[in-house]
Amino acid sequence: MKFAEIAASKGFVLGPVTLDDEEVMAFASSFDDQWFHTDPEAAASGPFGGLIASGWHTCALAMRLVSRELLAGSESFASPGLAYLRWPHPVRPGDQLTLHLTVLDARRSASRPELGIVRWQWMMRNGAGQEVLDLEATSMFKLDPPA
Repeated sequence: MKFAEIAASKGFVLGPVTLDDEEVMAFASSFDDQWFHTDPEAAASGPFGGLIASGWHTCALAMRLVSRELLAGSESFASPGLAYLRWPHPVRPGDQLTLHLTVLDARRSASRPELGIVRWQWMMRNGAGQEVLDLEATSMFKLDPPA
């Protein structure tokens, strides 16, 4: 999807995606090997009452949805960062996750008119409607110079 299509939209719904125990533990074993992500037996008696996915895994899933379902073929090339990032509820194996994107602002950069800038909120919810991810991202797009 091109910058102009994203800029003209109010939002998108992407997914769903579902994780299983093995995916949760494999990601955590490589990137966030805390016991409540990697040890189902210990996690069962822990504060979450079972295995949960790393918040970073949740972010990676959201990025995969955005890159494959929205940004593939676009002029997107970078992001200067996030305004905030929250994980209000844990992601559990078997949760069906859907990503809701709201375009907050889309414009051509005033100082670099060859860049398009999108500021958007990414909110992921599980099948019960609970928020499991909330972030505000800025994405940059390489555009043709204005005529």
